[in-house]
Amino acid sequence: MSTKLKELRRAPSAWSKLKELRRYPSAIVGLIIMFIFIAFSIHTVFSLPLDEAVTLWRGGPGIWDDHPRRAEPAWFDWFTSDSLSRTIKVSLEDAGEMRVEPIGGGMNSVEVVLPFEFNYDTFPSEISLFTEATGAKEFSVYLRKPNGETVTLSENLGFRAHHIYRISLDSALRMQLNGASPHVGLFSENPSPGRDGKPLQGNYELVMLGEIPETTELHAAELVVFGQVHGAAGTDHLRRDLTIALRWGAPVGLLFGVLAAVGAQLSTFILGGIGTWFGGKIDAIFHRLTEVTMILPLLVVLMMVGHFYTRSLWVMLGVVILLSVFSASMKVYRAMFLQAKEAPYIEAAQAYGAGNFRIIFKYLLPRLSPVLLPQFIIVIPSFVFLEATLAVLGLGDPRLPTWGKIIYDARVNDALYMGDYYWMLQPAVALMLIGLSFSLLGYTLDRIFNPRLRKL
Repeated sequence: MSTKLKELRRAPSAWSKLKELRRYPSAIVGLIIMFIFIAFSIHTVFSLPLDEAVTLWRGGPGIWDDHPRRAEPAWFDWFTSDSLSRTIKVSLEDAGEMRVEPIGGGMNSVEVVLPFEFNYDTFPSEISLFTEATGAKEFSVYLRKPNGETVTLSENLGFRAHHIYRISLDSALRMQLNGASPHVGLFSENPSPGRDGKPLQGNYELVMLGEIPETTELHAAELVVFGQVHGAAGTDHLRRDLTIALRWGAPVGLLFGVLAAVGAQLSTFILGGIGTWFGGKIDAIFHRLTEVTMILPLLVVLMMVGHFYTRSLWVMLGVVILLSVFSASMKVYRAMFLQAKEAPYIEAAQAYGAGNFRIIFKYLLPRLSPVLLPQFIIVIPSFVFLEATLAVLGLGDPRLPTWGKIIYDARVNDALYMGDYYWMLQPAVALMLIGLSFSLLGYTLDRIFNPRLRKL
């Protein structure tokens, strides 16, 4: 290549333009938020493998039984003067005690004591007793309160080999407590009909008494006093910890957004260069395809794919890229290529004897490639929102826990109506922050790499 041609196609390097970002505080803020999301995503992928996250999110017997239902995040405690109740678990393996005494006739007398301390200003949300034994048996269950009172929860209650006694759902106990919910009436300082009062703080003991055959063994007993707050993100209607979906929502959304943005913009850029250089029928075909694609409702097409074919994330990604190749960006790139096509260094390349594809891929596309970077950054949030929108509409990938899935579950379970704002706000804030970060950086890059368009 001649020295003259090299000088003609010389342009300010992308790195020198990127250094201009330091002049824009908004871009710095966007970069910081973006790096936080990227670091958070990488940490999630390695600390919580996808298979484990999918298994946890899918749930099932025994996975979330000891978690409270619809509990607010623990940090809600910072905004109230009361100490909100946390979940208390006590079992035979830790503080619990079991005494077994033979009473003759092939029977044993069994006493199980599960002590716990309750020092919160709000009542529990539920109480449950979990037991495991080699066979069925009967126990009487009592609760000893800090004031010395003993309340009979149930007499001669039948326990199966694997049994869950939902004390809060015991209707007989509710009637015994004058209609108060058991998890309120049992902990109330001054129980009275129609008034919950305040919880009585102090040391409690749940006692199980029974006579069981010598051949029957009680392997495990665990009392769970469910709290009103739980973890960093709270729980949903299925007792699932929302941190699972909040954590994996970041890598899933970013991966979908980046792949869709790169796939769509890169293919549009290359086809725009080819069509502009050859002109004629090729350019006209690309032009008409762009006009047809622009009037196609992308979301409606994706909804039809989700309803009638599959909700796989990868199939949706392929459809998004396919329908975005001939998008409105094609017209923008075409206008840029028409100007670059008449540049002196292109004429010099033709005079030098370069072929069509050599000119396109060696001189034309590299000349305008810096404008791709701001376009990538700007369109990524729109694809992240598109993935979340599909999930909110119930068309997200059924396997993956995502931000959109959380919003969908919150919507169909009346989270806002029931006052569970945390359920919907947390993924919404995450989506807003990720969109804000890419927008702050993308429009600054667009101003740097494409200053003439900013003046239009």
